[in-house]
Amino acid sequence: MRPSILFPLFAPLTALRGIGPRMAPLYKKLCGEHVVDLLWHLPTGVIDRSYSPKLKYADRDRVATLTLTIMEHAPPKKPKLPYRIVGVDDSDQVVITYFNAKGDYLTKLYPVNKKVVVSGVLERYHGNWSMSHPDYVLPVERINEILRFEPVYPLTEGLSSKMLRKTVEQPLAKLPELPEWDDPHLVKREGWPAWKDALLTAHNPSGALDETGNARIPARRRLAYDELLADQLALAVIRRHHKEGGGRALAGTGALQKKLTASLPFKLTAGQQQSIAEISADMAAPKRMLRLLQGDVGSGKTIVALMAMLQAVESGVQAALMAPTEILAKQHYAKLNEFLKPLGMDIGLLVGKGRGGDRQATLDGLADGSLKMVVGTHALFQDDIKFKDLGLAVVDEQHRFGVSQRLQLSDKGRGVDILVMTATPIPRTLTLTAYGDMDVSRLPDKPAGRQPIDTRLIDMGRLDEVIEGVKRQIAKGAQVYWVCPLIEESETSDLAAVTERANLLARRLGSSTLSRIAGEGAEQREAGEGRFRAAKANECLPPSPSPTLRVGPPPSPANAGEGNPVGLIHGRMNSEERDRVMAGFAAGAIKVLVATTVIEVGVDVPQATLMVVEHAERFGLAQLHQLRGRVGRSAEKSNCLLMYQAPLGEMAKARLKMLRETNDGFRLAEEDLRLRGPGELLGFKQSGAQEFRLADLNLHQDLLHIAHDDAKLILSRDPKLDGERGQALRTLLYLFERDAAVPLLRAG
Repeated sequence: MRPSILFPLFAPLTALRGIGPRMAPLYKKLCGEHVVDLLWHLPTGVIDRSYSPKLKYADRDRVATLTLTIMEHAPPKKPKLPYRIVGVDDSDQVVITYFNAKGDYLTKLYPVNKKVVVSGVLERYHGNWSMSHPDYVLPVERINEILRFEPVYPLTEGLSSKMLRKTVEQPLAKLPELPEWDDPHLVKREGWPAWKDALLTAHNPSGALDETGNARIPARRRLAYDELLADQLALAVIRRHHKEGGGRALAGTGALQKKLTASLPFKLTAGQQQSIAEISADMAAPKRMLRLLQGDVGSGKTIVALMAMLQAVESGVQAALMAPTEILAKQHYAKLNEFLKPLGMDIGLLVGKGRGGDRQATLDGLADGSLKMVVGTHALFQDDIKFKDLGLAVVDEQHRFGVSQRLQLSDKGRGVDILVMTATPIPRTLTLTAYGDMDVSRLPDKPAGRQPIDTRLIDMGRLDEVIEGVKRQIAKGAQVYWVCPLIEESETSDLAAVTERANLLARRLGSSTLSRIAGEGAEQREAGEGRFRAAKANECLPPSPSPTLRVGPPPSPANAGEGNPVGLIHGRMNSEERDRVMAGFAAGAIKVLVATTVIEVGVDVPQATLMVVEHAERFGLAQLHQLRGRVGRSAEKSNCLLMYQAPLGEMAKARLKMLRETNDGFRLAEEDLRLRGPGELLGFKQSGAQEFRLADLNLHQDLLHIAHDDAKLILSRDPKLDGERGQALRTLLYLFERDAAVPLLRAG
């Protein structure tokens, strides 16, 4: 239960003065629903109002705070002309100008022959001093109400800076004195203030902020560290709870693994062999495994996961593989079936839409133990899913699931080992924050025989040339992906553009060039159905969340190979439609697949050797790398054309240049983190995973590593956080809403 000292911080924002039904939605949009969310909303700039010159010696075009005697008012003689007020100090005069202001209001604000203090931008106009619409106008006795350094906050439409500042001042004035949770030696070494003082300093900067918002000053570093420590401590608690929660040794016999290895038409890479050995050793130990398997595009994670599942079966227990989407689950199921055929083994499939006898047979097989392996979506969490003895859970694309979901699956058995897979290359810094509770295995190398992909940058103005190049590639027997961007804010117009591009390509590449190939489409599709079912799961890549489109069905080219070599898929299509189009593409009936980023989870089509990405500047590096990984999946030379809209900004130039220079997904991920931030890279915004409010992983990497080590040391000395510092750390976990870890402390 949250400590009572934190109750005021987790009160709804509507408990503050000035936030009623009209303003509450604006504050919620800007920062969140609770008072603490407002406190975490730190200023990003400062207006320096400390400059208080005599007019005779003032600098122009600078914020100045002036003490003036008001001499006269000059109301406009005609509508739309400015209202002018003349004020003087003992050295010169200034004309204060208002547009569309009411005279009676201004006469009260600027009483003649009285002194006032004004603060705003001082300018020169026709040789005279001028100030338009000052930010502050106060009687001289209230000069202290104007802050020397006024913080500037990020805003949303309808919410002014003054309004936000007044709201923030309310909880700042009542901040509780919280117990110190940080190590005293670290606090002394870094020169950090207490938590309360740090938050007050962050909201009341004593000087101008740099481009980082002064993220490096002691107060801001203290707050960043607190957030990172809460995160790392929660992950460490979860890790310890899992590993010490009654694991069991699943050593296996090696018989099924050897049989599978002998049946493979390829040799395992060094990275695959090492990862298999690391996973095998974890499973053979009496503690529960909690391991992350990171593999770049096309690195072969599926076979590594299957080896682990076979070791579980050899040990007499069951294994489950959980995927975040139905299409990914079906792809895994098809691929694993292909691998298991020489072994004479069955594997079940459970997805949300499964009904009838097949589903019941799968449920019965899991319950009585006759079915040793299953692939499914979150449907595996359902109460009616009973395992006789689940020993291994493989989770694909962990950042699509919360920790609670992972624990929920592990609760389906006794001492369940957990193996998490991701195809998103993750920088080492983010590995600590997103997967800090896990051991890590990496697959850095690609299967033998694959050539590097030749990546080129091309101006969108050369579209006609690119289409002609596509036509030549198709004439040689190649297949082509053509990707168009789809952005949530403009999804209707973007979808129309994707559809129009498919129609344009259908017209330009249609009957005259490809009539023979299109005519063979039906036969090729029929012959290729089996190949498609096996191929479409060969490599499971992380999907961009498919947008929910709110437009009617778009006009579409004949997109399943019905006499047309161009296919179209997008997030609005149902899975059956997408599968039909992908089947045509995998079978070779469709030569050009026009798509949004849903093809990040596409089929393995080795004959697809050209990737065209329109408006590449609208994608992140990691996403472009995933898209590029759809080609280069055979020994044939592959190309990726990144089309951009000139002129490019500096960041877009840097991203695309880096993509040209390397095919190393891990290096690209590090660069994407530097350029775009962690939320964009891991898809936090879409997946609901935790984003940092106070810590910047580009600026606070040193603090992250300190927090990681400190969390381990804390739990080694006080495993249940019962001591004096331990109790303070419990408060920290609640403060940063990492309290899901607290019940695990009690559970042991």
